[in-house]
Amino acid sequence: MATPSHSTEFDVTIIGGGSAGYAAARTAAGVGLKTAVIEGGPQVGGLCILRGCMPTKALLYAAEVMHTTRKAGLFGIHPREVHFDFAEIMARKNRLIGEFADYRREQLESNRFEFIRANAHFTSPHTIDLDSGITVTSKHFVLSTGSVVSPSPLPDLDALGYITSDHALTLEHLPKSLIVLGGGAVAVEFAQFFARFGVQVTLIQRSSHILKEADPEASVVIEKVFRDEGIQLFTETRLLSACRDGELKTIHFEHQGTAKQASAQEILLALGRSPNIGTLNLEAAGVSVDKGRIVVDRAMRTTAHHIYAAGDCTGQHEIVHVAIQHGEIAAHNIAHPEAPKNIDYRLLVNAIFTDPQLAVVGLTEQAAKQQGIAVLKASYPFNDHGKSLIMDAMDGFVSLLADPRTGEILGGCVVGPVGGELIHQIVTAMANRMTVHALAAMPHYHPTLAEIWSYPAEELADQIPNPEKL
Repeated sequence: MATPSHSTEFDVTIIGGGSAGYAAARTAAGVGLKTAVIEGGPQVGGLCILRGCMPTKALLYAAEVMHTTRKAGLFGIHPREVHFDFAEIMARKNRLIGEFADYRREQLESNRFEFIRANAHFTSPHTIDLDSGITVTSKHFVLSTGSVVSPSPLPDLDALGYITSDHALTLEHLPKSLIVLGGGAVAVEFAQFFARFGVQVTLIQRSSHILKEADPEASVVIEKVFRDEGIQLFTETRLLSACRDGELKTIHFEHQGTAKQASAQEILLALGRSPNIGTLNLEAAGVSVDKGRIVVDRAMRTTAHHIYAAGDCTGQHEIVHVAIQHGEIAAHNIAHPEAPKNIDYRLLVNAIFTDPQLAVVGLTEQAAKQQGIAVLKASYPFNDHGKSLIMDAMDGFVSLLADPRTGEILGGCVVGPVGGELIHQIVTAMANRMTVHALAAMPHYHPTLAEIWSYPAEELADQIPNPEKL
């Protein structure tokens, strides 16, 4: 790790050492640009490793093991009384995250580029000051400062106190009851995790369905499972106030126009994240901000053409593989202005690691309608599929969207067992611009979960003339 003692000049300076920042640094240094990464956070690794993807999925998998063990009797297996040790669950998570973070630290300290531990803010378009007293000048910058938990919408809630996803990952004891505010990925994943370990969970969501970016038919499956597992779920709500009621915390809200209240030992605020840009002094750099996010074009360039941004600070898609693409594209375009690359969201993938999992690639039906894109859709349920019946994993379905003229696959959705894995068959198909005819003709081993994709593909292939046979 470098700590310069004088003003330093670089070709590329990257502010933020998470997934987007490291991808940009690796790409820039790899083509010979003098590169620096500046990271001011108390820990090194970025959101995904430290407080996002990896720790939450470690906990969710533990919850899935617990849930599966409890229903072992369905398979004729009768274990002794099932119990868990929360401290051991958290300790295993901590060990895994420590290993991932150590590896990222080794990558950042590999001497391929200069790694500086400090906070930074712009003083001019090409100059930043570090809180260590150092001034850095650079021909180009990549901003990859990530995101922070969005603030509470209720002043009462700030006074009352609550936990966020960051706090939830460091709990030493489970609360007896919990109110989850929000219905996005963080909210639903934590809601099911806590519920499966015996916490009484109430989830309060503003929109008409949880996971509002998905098509409603997908969200409805998760909602049914949640209610079956004992989660109290309220949608179409408006938060009114928060207060203490004895030893409990109470949220007052409207539910479909009717006054309601819910009380619990703790409240989890999971209403999203916001770009972490407040201390950068972007005005001095000539970088425009819109609704709290850094404005970028498809080349990841900001309104200051020598400054690029990547990852969550752009406020576009808080997904780690997208952040990596952002960083790589930004660095490529700095190194090769004569041959710029643009981000392509045609293959945008998203996965929610509830049980069942929900995963989507490409268009959803509601997005197609909003964009005026004609599609044909076909679905097939897991409760009529051999392998899922064997597994007693019958909630959900798969669906495909196709161009009604050519049969090209334009989108796929899965709500079901290992959906985050199954979606990659459709990612591969769409990456190669396959048609439903080609997918239907592709061999699928039986009995597997993956072969379920062949059924909606066959249905659509029967409706759309095969252009290769015309």
